[in-house]
Amino acid sequence: MSDKLTQLKAMTEVVADTGDIEAIKQYRPQDATTNPSLVLKAFSLSQYEPLILRAIQQSQGDASDAADRLAVLIGVEILNIVPGKVSTEVDSRLSFNTAATIEKARKLIKLYEDEGISRNRILIKIAATWEGIQAASTLEADGIQCNLTLLFGFAQAVACAEAGATLISPFVGRILDWYKQNTENDGFTPETDPGVLSVKAIYDYYKTFDYQTIVMGASFRNPEEIEQLAGCDKLTISPAIMQALAEQDTNLEQKLSVNDLPTGLTKISMNESVFRWMMNEDAMATEKLAEGIRNFTKDQITLESLLVERINSAIR
Repeated sequence: MSDKLTQLKAMTEVVADTGDIEAIKQYRPQDATTNPSLVLKAFSLSQYEPLILRAIQQSQGDASDAADRLAVLIGVEILNIVPGKVSTEVDSRLSFNTAATIEKARKLIKLYEDEGISRNRILIKIAATWEGIQAASTLEADGIQCNLTLLFGFAQAVACAEAGATLISPFVGRILDWYKQNTENDGFTPETDPGVLSVKAIYDYYKTFDYQTIVMGASFRNPEEIEQLAGCDKLTISPAIMQALAEQDTNLEQKLSVNDLPTGLTKISMNESVFRWMMNEDAMATEKLAEGIRNFTKDQITLESLLVERINSAIR
């Protein structure tokens, strides 16, 4: 019998949740995804020094531009390894500005195209705020594929599908974190994990109503969460958890399937007021979305500060 990672790849597309080139080479995922936190980690690795220098040189002293260029250059390196797509994130400080999100996304796509990378290999990551989702709708109409991230609530998932987003990234582990911290139940099993149940509900809804938006579970805390979502369209997994799955050779059962959907689901008529009300009623989704934007912004600012130091050092 093959190991669980190999079994998983037979029923789900596995995506590497890392900017670590060596880890991607080792586990050979279909796609890869990065975010400001992962790019910041890459900044400290010596193998990325040539990319950092190139980004600084091309930016002409603009740290924000250098950060964009570094993210793209890392993405290009990843695309030399994976056969599929890479996700690159829009600055999270633009999460509530539709027009600025669209502008930044188009800039990132142009930077990739300047490097000889076709836009059909890129997913632009955007926080799943109402404004971000509207930006994705416009971008998708222009042939720019989007990955709606920081997705915690059902309202976000429905709105993303209605907007025609290529892919969503519901954050399994962070949902579990919230329930452990805010309820009296801290003994969730893999079967009752609220993050797992959230992704299952989204998967069932999308497949029942024939939405083409891809469901890609993300932010896992343990291999058991992934096992409960075997059969999901895609799963983005850290190298550590991929290694844990690769070391297990017991049978992996497919849990999600278009042939095993629930009956009686009601289609939601989504608009801005419905979205905002549903988010208002979902404390977990509201709090985790805001927290995620703050944390990504913190790492983006730290990355830009490090680039400023490097730029100033080069000038001296």
